[in-house]
Amino acid sequence: QVQLVESGGGLVQAGGSLRLSCAASARVRSIDRAGWYRQAPGKQRELVAEIIDTERTNYADSVKGRFTISRDNAKNTVNLQMNSLKPEDTAVYYCNALVRTSILHYLWGQGAQVTVSS
Repeated sequence: QVQLVESGGGLVQAGGSLRLSCAASARVRSIDRAGWYRQAPGKQRELVAEIIDTERTNYADSVKGRFTISRDNAKNTVNLQMNSLKPEDTAVYYCNALVRTSILHYLWGQGAQVTVSS
């Protein structure tokens, strides 16, 4: 059973950087679409960034110019580079992807805590 495994995250001071990675746990044909979401305490989960193919990306207004989503098709990984972090970026970050094996899977990662101190 293929899963999404997240890595990265942690504690950083405001203005710092972190990188999140999301990898398929088994051999897959492709990751058709992937996104990073976040959920802060008491708030709904929101889309932070998505990548639809190699070049098409979308970002929440709150992270434009600071976050960059990318993918490595050879490794079947999706990354989120987060720069100029702010305390309001503090949340659990979740990877979400449409992963293709012999069938199409709609998957979520386990979540990674990102905490930005002021």
